[in-house]
Amino acid sequence: MLRLLGNRKTLCDGISRRDLLHVGGLGALGVALHDLLRLQRVQASPASGPSKFGQAKSCLLIYKYGSPPQHETYDPKPEAPAEIQGQLKAIATSVPGISIGEYLPKTAKIADRLTFVRSLTHPYPLHGTVYAVSGIPEVDTRIEAMPRNKRQWPFIGSIVDYLDERKSGGRLPVLPRNIAMPYVMGSKTNYPPLAGPYGATLGMRYDPVYTDFRTEGTQVAPEVVKGARHKDPLLGIKPTDRLELAEGGAADVTLDRLNLRRSLLDQFDRARRELEAHERISTYDQQQQMAFSLLSSGKMHAALDYAREPMPVREAYGMTLFGQSCLAARRLIEAGARFVTVIWDAYGLNAGSWDTHWNHYGRLKDFLLPVFDHTFSALIADLEERGLLDETLVLVVSEHGRTPHIDPKPKGAGRGHWSRAYSQVYAGGGMGRGQVVGRTDAQGGDVEESPLSPKDVLATAFHLLGIDPETTVPDAEGRPMPITGTGALRTELLG
Repeated sequence: MLRLLGNRKTLCDGISRRDLLHVGGLGALGVALHDLLRLQRVQASPASGPSKFGQAKSCLLIYKYGSPPQHETYDPKPEAPAEIQGQLKAIATSVPGISIGEYLPKTAKIADRLTFVRSLTHPYPLHGTVYAVSGIPEVDTRIEAMPRNKRQWPFIGSIVDYLDERKSGGRLPVLPRNIAMPYVMGSKTNYPPLAGPYGATLGMRYDPVYTDFRTEGTQVAPEVVKGARHKDPLLGIKPTDRLELAEGGAADVTLDRLNLRRSLLDQFDRARRELEAHERISTYDQQQQMAFSLLSSGKMHAALDYAREPMPVREAYGMTLFGQSCLAARRLIEAGARFVTVIWDAYGLNAGSWDTHWNHYGRLKDFLLPVFDHTFSALIADLEERGLLDETLVLVVSEHGRTPHIDPKPKGAGRGHWSRAYSQVYAGGGMGRGQVVGRTDAQGGDVEESPLSPKDVLATAFHLLGIDPETTVPDAEGRPMPITGTGALRTELLG
């Protein structure tokens, strides 16, 4: 996959990337924000609580690009005026006193396994993927589409890979430690891939091993903007459609690197022909060695093949790209994978996915919420039935939330970007069960109790994965870089 970077692009709200002001600053704002968040953590954290350090053997990160609305998901406001509450109502869950959006009925039934967080907050209402999944202390729109920029910070999965490799003494794993699917983020839209899920300053060797999906969807998705409809595999695929290992797996692939970094799948085929001719593989680079390792074990290829599951299991997850990707993720974790990411990314226009400025209700009701509800509830139930939930940390993450007030002007209405208060859901691996953390005001626009930074979520995830959140890794100049930035363990999230 070749992409030419540097074209002038327009963001979903019509503003040019080059024209955006650089929000915040590592100096003036960064220090103030750090101090504020530290004070909030001291005020919000209980004096004592369960440790759960290292309970999670693996992590499944679900990343919903574009950012879902808190009002229609985990923080409904049934007493608010119509212009706040919106068309969708609240429903009760299996936990008395907890309500969520009515288009998540299956999730409501498994609420006793989940932690709902209603008090995520930060100052950047932009699609800062790297801010959501790394310790970087600010959103910098000038480098948003530059995964290799020296100012970027490593993805959480890349840090887990890096630290686990050192802990193992460099021994190759049976499965890659850091896997992402169903395709390189941003590779199916009219934008270049954004920064975020990459090794960044740690180097390309710590990028996730990506899969790819090359087949057209079977269902026409609701309009993204006026007249923009397309067959979206996230809404429907054929049972015979497959994930495959991607070429390169990086956002800014060059011709030289394509020659040096063949896809792992291609290496399998070559290795079968050449394995006997090579008595030693020590001269091969790490990626080639991993290809041989995967070839000899066969675990990666087998785990990725969700078609090996009985059809009732596949249908329980949903015959969608999201559903079958989550099924593949469960198979990989069951086979021993350490960190697996499933990205619900835009397909077609970049304004797609969960970025509902236009046709908000049509996309939520007829696509986004039902597909997510079907798959997520099946995933949690399946992990629990197989005895994997207590040792598998499941994080559902996005960049921000959406505005309390509905914009009635677009067809189907719309909600804009909002980061002062938003919601997420977590499960397993030591996270609490059947609880809500945090509270927002009557409009769902500002946090009133237990504010959490995305960095706090990272710190808590590292803790559960058995990694000290105070650990550092080298930056581009070899200086110590804190893996969670300003983040700290939040014990109120734990079970």
